[in-house]
Amino acid sequence: MPIALPSGTPAELIAPEGEPARGLVIVPDIGGLRPLFTEMATTLSRENAWTVCVPEPFPGREDMELGQRLEAMGGLDDDRQLADIVAAADSTGAEPVGVIGFCMGGMYAMKAAGTGRFDRAVSFYGMIRVPEQWKGPGQADAIDSVRPEGAAPVLAIIGTADEWTPAAEVQELEDAGAEVVRYEGAEHGFVHDPDRPAHKPKEAEDAWQRAIDFLSEPL
Repeated sequence: MPIALPSGTPAELIAPEGEPARGLVIVPDIGGLRPLFTEMATTLSRENAWTVCVPEPFPGREDMELGQRLEAMGGLDDDRQLADIVAAADSTGAEPVGVIGFCMGGMYAMKAAGTGRFDRAVSFYGMIRVPEQWKGPGQADAIDSVRPEGAAPVLAIIGTADEWTPAAEVQELEDAGAEVVRYEGAEHGFVHDPDRPAHKPKEAEDAWQRAIDFLSEPL
């Protein structure tokens, strides 16, 4: 069901019947909250008995075209984005709460790992360092949230042909303690949207199972 977070940011909240096994926040890709993510949240909730919340990353600007969204990235403020992600976790009313994200949302899932609010974080092809064209005064590199003691364990799903996640940065992320799974020849966005040309069904199925297993493991 549609809800509003304390900041006024719209979000989608899906709860299972009965007591939830955990909470989960999904941070969307740059396209924002849309039916693709509502359906994803519904499936994850139904199949795993999780309460799932999906916040909108561009509140008040949902009608922007893709080009405008790309231009808007440099103006995002990590504190504001993470406050909404944490509020989305609180809205689930469940414990523990994990976070997953895709593309820019994968970058923010790694940043959320350092907030202390989440027990596990899964990044699907998230940017490890802020791309040059996205840099702004409110943006920090995601890897800096993965390194500190006390950060949530991170699983990173990576395609080796993804220009947004250079191999050197992926190695840096792995060296920082993240669990990295590389899919040979996979491009950016190969898992979460079947309509993308980059989608690889077999690899996507494997990546989803790894993510669900990772989120289901007891700490």
